[in-house]
Amino acid sequence: MPAPTAWPITLAFGVMLVFAGLVTSAAVTVVGALLAALAAVGWFRDVLPEEAFETVPVGVTEAAPTVARRRVARLDVAAGLHRAQLPVEIYPVSAGIKGGLAGGIVMALLAMAYGIVSGTGIWYPVNLLAAGFFPASVNLSTGEIAAFHPGVLAIAAAIHLLTSLLVGLLYGAMLPMLPRRPIVLGGLVAPVVWSGLLHSILGVVNPVMNQRIDWVWFVLTQVGFGMVAGLVVSRQHRVRTRQHLPLALRAGIEAPGLIRERDKEGPS
Repeated sequence: MPAPTAWPITLAFGVMLVFAGLVTSAAVTVVGALLAALAAVGWFRDVLPEEAFETVPVGVTEAAPTVARRRVARLDVAAGLHRAQLPVEIYPVSAGIKGGLAGGIVMALLAMAYGIVSGTGIWYPVNLLAAGFFPASVNLSTGEIAAFHPGVLAIAAAIHLLTSLLVGLLYGAMLPMLPRRPIVLGGLVAPVVWSGLLHSILGVVNPVMNQRIDWVWFVLTQVGFGMVAGLVVSRQHRVRTRQHLPLALRAGIEAPGLIRERDKEGPS
């Protein structure tokens, strides 16, 4: 084996002193340069003209081959151990669309009811929803915002419809994972979380709505949307997934013992 030597680490220490002297003192740089030069000469003398070696005794022992057989551990699925938290049945896309449309209608009716109760008119909450597209509406009075504007109504309807459909699709994908309490999850937990998120970002998304919104009524409209959407989605017919099938069938492996026998009289 190559003989041990301390010159490489000495060279590294000398180079470190050279760079350390750039921020401390010139004397440190001089000492580092001398040490690095001395280490370089010593290192070359260890390998030139002939490399220094060291004899190390080696003992060879033959190990007896051992064979370890492994046994496959099998899980008792019948004992309630689930492979993954994946639903066996899911709702189709149409269920989320129906739930989103039904919840959106209820939410719009509750928002208009707020306009009637507060005395601002039914178009006031509609115009607030689309106020983010009109920066000049910050300086408008309550009466001007409560007036009927066909263009604003079209923008608000598009925003409301798109948001309702997206949240409805989210409910359709989320409720099968927690099927025991769909109304609690969709009607209380999700609306409260969603309202808290909007409360933190509404000042940036829609400053006009952030200044004039009534958060109590807003949360009530969200809860109404969530309860109706969750109820409509949970009552739709579910579609079975492939999670209940054996692994061989899901992986596409031919397993005659798991497939029903074909009718002998039928076509081959």
